Amino acid sequence: MGRIVSNFFISLDGVVERPDQWHFPYFDDAMGEIVGAGMSTTSAFLMGRKLYGEWSEYWPQQGPEVPFSEFINNIPKYVVSTTLEDASWNNTTLVSDDVAAQLHKIKESTDGDIGMSGCATTVRWLLANGLLDELALLVHPIAVGSGQRLFEDTPTQPLKLLHSQTLDTGVLHLRYAPAAS
Repeated sequence: MGRIVSNFFISLDGVVERPDQWHFPYFDDAMGEIVGAGMSTTSAFLMGRKLYGEWSEYWPQQGPEVPFSEFINNIPKYVVSTTLEDASWNNTTLVSDDVAAQLHKIKESTDGDIGMSGCATTVRWLLANGLLDELALLVHPIAVGSGQRLFEDTPTQPLKLLHSQTLDTGVLHLRYAPAAS
C-alpha cells in the first residue's frame, strides 16, 4: 500500500511559496542526498491544478540532461482538481470526483510513496481528510516575511516527529506523521 508523503522547502516563518526566490543558497550535496533519497522511494506523484499547470508547460520540454526531467516526465502523476478538464501530460490521471475515495484507491494500488509538493492547500486538505501519511520539511534558516504559509487559518493538527537532522547550512530536515488522536 502506498503512502502520501508531502515534501516542502519551507522558511523559518512557515512560507512555502516561491522557494526559487530563497531556497538555492542553502542547497548543497547533503540536501541533494535527502531529496534524492525521497525520490528513490517515490513511485507516483500527486499535485494540484496550479502546480500541474506550471509543470506540464515546463517539464515535457526538458531533455534528459536536465536533472529531475526524466523522473517527473515518466512517473505516474495524479492531479487533484475539480476545475481542470484535461490532463494530457504523459502518464497523468485527473482526480476530480469523490477525491478522497479515489485517493484511497490510488494508495491501495500503489507500491511505494506517492510524493507531493508545491501546494499547501492540498496538504491541509489531505491532513483534514486523514490521507497524508508523512510531512517532510526542509526548514531553511531564513524569514521570508511574506508568501503562502504551509498552515494558514487551519484547525490544530497534532503531529508526531519521526526524524530530525541538522545540515551544515543550518537547514533542518524534519519528518512528521499525523499524531493519533
